Amino acid sequence: MSFEEFVAVHGRSLVRLAVVLSGDRQVAEDLAQTVLADVYRHWKRVRAAADPEACVRRMLVNAHLSWRRRRWTTERPTDLRHETGATVPDPADAIAARDQTRMLLSRLAPRARTVLVLRYYADLDDAAIAAAMGVSESSVRATASRALASLRGPAAIDAQRETL
Repeated sequence: MSFEEFVAVHGRSLVRLAVVLSGDRQVAEDLAQTVLADVYRHWKRVRAAADPEACVRRMLVNAHLSWRRRRWTTERPTDLRHETGATVPDPADAIAARDQTRMLLSRLAPRARTVLVLRYYADLDDAAIAAAMGVSESSVRATASRALASLRGPAAIDAQRETL
């Protein structure tokens, strides 16, 4: 498979994954473009990998985590949700729910957010997430547990600490 064919087949899914990881479409496109430029430079090595898509996904995750460490990426999206008194289901409710999910994910640490995105959005198992992030499976499970507890609220975090 050539680089062009790879991008044609997997490019859109990489951008979608980057959007969910970063929470911002423009940042995601920059992130995906940067990763694909690296992939192009190292195409022989990537193509020789057992699973080129997993290799590129790992490069994307690593690039995302390193971008999150940069000072300029500390901006947070504002809450754009509006309350309505309508009794008829509003089609914008799905968009609002998606925005709320993104807002909650943006509050997590980059590693925790990455674990949840890879688990629930990319539908990867713990072994694949561990391989993509370069950590152990138990670290993935622990990070996911803590991240989900923090999304549930302070009471869930306190309960989890008491069980340790």
